[in-house]
Amino acid sequence: MKWTDTNLSGVMVLQSSPREDHRGAFARLFCERELGPLLGNRHIVQINRSMTRTVGAIRGMHFQHPPAAETKIVQCLQGRVFDVAVDLRRDSPTFLQWTGCELTPEAANALFIPEGFAHGFQVLESDSALLYMHTAFYDPALESSVRFDDPRVGIRWPLPPTDMSARDAGHPLLPEDFSGIST
Repeated sequence: MKWTDTNLSGVMVLQSSPREDHRGAFARLFCERELGPLLGNRHIVQINRSMTRTVGAIRGMHFQHPPAAETKIVQCLQGRVFDVAVDLRRDSPTFLQWTGCELTPEAANALFIPEGFAHGFQVLESDSALLYMHTAFYDPALESSVRFDDPRVGIRWPLPPTDMSARDAGHPLLPEDFSGIST
């Protein structure tokens, strides 16, 4: 696996090298030895899968506060999505900036999102499936969010939003005095 930096320190695009032959393809999704330098002393403790049917649908922008802050590795197993990370780290030079990239199975890429970032995505192809690898267990008491259209963040989604959960649509805007989270 190889990785490249994005405009946000710590967020990286991971690239695997699929092997193909007449039967199909094989690609490594995760290797702790290769990704160890990125993970540090953290380990993958939970793996989730989501399926989103509607083009234009948005899921997110979610994060967890410490002590359940998590690093995520997100891959698209089917379809095509625009995956986004927002820097929420207190005192970060890129505070409230975002980065996004298209994830597809054909590209065999993933987004590495460290602690202190909100994460979400928009579906660009119907029936898109994502695989999430987490370094912390889900804790609903420590979960929080940034609204997908918060003007302080200004995410430029590739398509008009068409569908989201009532919960995601109802997230409040960040308060003016929001100074970030500690990681």
